[in-house]
Amino acid sequence: MGNSKKLSLAMVGIILGASLAACDDGRGDAEAAANQLASAFAALDVGPVAFEGRDSSAVNEQLKEVFKALEPDKPAVEAGELTLDGDTATVPLNYTWNIASAEWKYTVSAKLKKSGADWLAVWDPADLAPDLAEGEILTKGTQSPQRADILGAGDAQLVTYRPVVNVGIDKPRLGSADAAASATKLAQLVGVDPAGYAQQVAASGAEAFVLAITLREEGRTVTDQQIAEIPGARGIAATVPLAPSRTFARAVLGSVGEATAEQIEASGGALTAGDVTGIGGLQQQYDAQLRGTDAVVIRAQRADLTVDQIRAAATDPRRVVFQVAPTPGTPLKTTLDPALQSLAETTLAGVGPASAIVALRPSTGAVLAAASGPGSNGYNTAMLGQYAPGSTFKMVDSLAMLRNGLTPDSKVECTPTLSVDGRTFKNAEGYPAGSLGSVTLRDAFAHSCNTAFIAARDTVSQSQLEAAAMAMGVAVEAPSLGAAAFLGSVPGEAAGTEHAASMIGQGKVLLSPLAAAVMAGSVAKGAPVSPQLVLNPDAGAAAGGTTGEPTAEAGSPSSTVTPEAPAQASDKPITAAEAAALSDMMRAVVTSGHAGFLSTVPGAPVGAKTGTAEFGNENPPKTHAWIVAVHGDLAVAVFVEDGGLGATTSGPLLRQFLTAAG
Repeated sequence: MGNSKKLSLAMVGIILGASLAACDDGRGDAEAAANQLASAFAALDVGPVAFEGRDSSAVNEQLKEVFKALEPDKPAVEAGELTLDGDTATVPLNYTWNIASAEWKYTVSAKLKKSGADWLAVWDPADLAPDLAEGEILTKGTQSPQRADILGAGDAQLVTYRPVVNVGIDKPRLGSADAAASATKLAQLVGVDPAGYAQQVAASGAEAFVLAITLREEGRTVTDQQIAEIPGARGIAATVPLAPSRTFARAVLGSVGEATAEQIEASGGALTAGDVTGIGGLQQQYDAQLRGTDAVVIRAQRADLTVDQIRAAATDPRRVVFQVAPTPGTPLKTTLDPALQSLAETTLAGVGPASAIVALRPSTGAVLAAASGPGSNGYNTAMLGQYAPGSTFKMVDSLAMLRNGLTPDSKVECTPTLSVDGRTFKNAEGYPAGSLGSVTLRDAFAHSCNTAFIAARDTVSQSQLEAAAMAMGVAVEAPSLGAAAFLGSVPGEAAGTEHAASMIGQGKVLLSPLAAAVMAGSVAKGAPVSPQLVLNPDAGAAAGGTTGEPTAEAGSPSSTVTPEAPAQASDKPITAAEAAALSDMMRAVVTSGHAGFLSTVPGAPVGAKTGTAEFGNENPPKTHAWIVAVHGDLAVAVFVEDGGLGATTSGPLLRQFLTAAG
């Protein structure tokens, strides 16, 4: 019985082994070879793959040539269910490419052949793309949709396509004329560097059009006749996205041009050489929203097909294998008022140092104008400047003092000088003797008594100053602004002379002109103003946040103090009653203080505060000139970097702006 059982078990083992051997028909090895082939195509590297009758390196070169135009993209490739027929097998390869905003999916059928114990791939160009023939490659063409506009208040077109003329030397038109001579004459005509332009023309190909300058059609003084008189010179009409003028809000809006090498590298493949993109400002920050997505066409064609052959053919010798329709960009809506922005720029036109005017609507926070003067050299002084605010910061001091129980009628001591830890502080030159001694807080504010506010340092802590600043909407984040900006920095801790300096807007206290306008606007509103510039930001398309470094090709502001990170919104915002008291004191600056020149501004009564802040190491020191004002539902800050006194330098600019604004 025992031997019989052993025999039965042995027979089962023999039968089971024979059955398993019958199932091992080579499928496992074929599937492994198919998966290796799919992985190699996905990596665009078939070096490790063995091919029947073909050298792997030669196949690899052909593969890279086929897909060269699609670099740096790579496909995902998966092997489907393999079909086995003796010593041959076929396997579907499922390709997925991410092309622009779409997926390109297709399936090809690859073949494998068994040679001895190994499965070899059978090379066919159609393994790479459907119906691809020997000697064919893929090409990729793109076409950008028209860039969307940047709009201002009331959907006014700030940046839109405007007519221009591209002026340059068209080398095929030179004939026998001397290229260097023509280039030099044209450069002199349009005002570019003759030597540099002549060098560009000499270095370009025989068929090239070498651009010298792009001129706005409107108002251009270089005529078509002048251009035509120069051999080889030519003007080509075009349209490009432009603001109303060359300087209009340029530091805020940015410009449009060919992508730089740095932008291309940072784009992760979204930009390539020759692409038009935003450069600086909102154009760069919201480039994806404004640019939309390109139309993409992928074609199969002979590798040796030339452009001339394509143009000469009756029908296109290429065949389209995939295409993506363009997606138009979305206009970017802003709050900028074209008239007020232009007025601010005109007001600053004659100012030599860096300067700015910011105007906003306190009721909504809408930034109506953010102008940086010609002395800013392209830097966005209005929104990114970091400067000691001087006595305009006494608005913050006063709020802290009101919260400690004072009123505008409370008495404070205004002395000619005040010593703190061996450092002597004094009032500005020409301070009226009649406002010395025991005066009301309103009077000390109106005449900007430094010593009275510094004397309050024992009852107003540095942390209270920080809290009061935040209560007025400065030194906090601006989640609704939608643009890079600096809204101020007020240290929460300071002692001795540094705390004393903070009381007069010096030390480590920093504001931008935008922040100063927010501070004044919060008084007019009776609540903190949250500034807003961009109305419809596409968070997915925006390249930047609401704070950040400037993108203009300009130097940094004069301040060397590193600001602290902005804080969250205040948990104790300014109240209507507190704002009313500050408004009363700001009005006194006009009615009895040294901003009486604003009393003639038509319309609603003007409230103001001047400021002068020392900077640098010169003796006597240079000073920033500030003035802020409220005029109905308008808050304005005017700043001049090296400007003397706020009342005498920035004051007249403010009066000019408010009077013209109406």
